[in-house]
Amino acid sequence: MLYALAGIVIGFIAGWYFPLYLPFEYARLLSVSLMAALDTVFGGIRSSMEGKYDNFIFITGFFTNAVMAAFLCYSGTLLGIDLYLVGILIFGMRIFNNLAAIRHLFLKK
Repeated sequence: MLYALAGIVIGFIAGWYFPLYLPFEYARLLSVSLMAALDTVFGGIRSSMEGKYDNFIFITGFFTNAVMAAFLCYSGTLLGIDLYLVGILIFGMRIFNNLAAIRHLFLKK
């Protein structure tokens, strides 16, 4: 837990002193990929609390979800369809479902 907090602090400091500006065209790709990554993180926390955590599944799911979400968004952009909204909606629902399950598991302990 200490390493995670240290990583967050270092990330904030690096982001503050070395700001990264992305072109507007990449904003949709980044937002959907970030939602996919957050979904995987909260799913990993949930599975850890349920005692079903597997590191290999977590790592492959993290990258697979992020890449597939970006591909969905990119292909929607090529077709002229806003498919990024579908990704944000689905990943948002999954994040809230995982948070609800985490809350229930935390309160039962």
